[in-house]
Amino acid sequence: MHLDPAHLISDAAALKDLYGEPGEASIKKEVDHVHPHYRAFIEAAPFAMVATAGPGGLDASPRGDPAGFVVVEDEKTLLLPDRRGNNRIDTLRNVLADPRIALLFLVPGVGETLRVNGTARISVEPALLARFEMDGKLPRSVLVIDVQTVFFQCSRALLRSKLWDPQTQVPRSALPSTGRILADLSSGTIDGVAYDRELPARAASTLY
Repeated sequence: MHLDPAHLISDAAALKDLYGEPGEASIKKEVDHVHPHYRAFIEAAPFAMVATAGPGGLDASPRGDPAGFVVVEDEKTLLLPDRRGNNRIDTLRNVLADPRIALLFLVPGVGETLRVNGTARISVEPALLARFEMDGKLPRSVLVIDVQTVFFQCSRALLRSKLWDPQTQVPRSALPSTGRILADLSSGTIDGVAYDRELPARAASTLY
């Protein structure tokens, strides 16, 4: 796509002129620790997006479990178990190379989201893993997140998207199935029909 260079923002001063100064509330809401009000959001959230960066590029990965699955160990520390997945370990490889991490917490039905920025370490300490046992299974590892900044994001994005409105939910059948996607991208080496047929039982039996 060709863009006219004359209409590209290329420096911080031009960006500031375009958007102006942030409001007082946008500044005051940011703190360097997990305030009790922010702790309430984290403990009510069954879902979070985790963003990292590394030599291979950027990654944003979903994480979910029963509400409170991210533990507030103290006002400067979060604990995030790494559950069974596809073994790509994009997030964990990135953390080894660059410990910076960002999390976005979502609470069903709530418009505001919570943003946490910090750094992470990967622990396999047995006692720590044991704290996150689910269905008799331990996580492979736990991310120990050292909190640097925390603040809430206003509800405009979720209001505009109508994310929690049942009337906007899309039937899964309206989109290509995972089997169809894999069959086409693998030029048929993956049996998409079999993949779709087996997926519900496989997903249910491998949550933990």
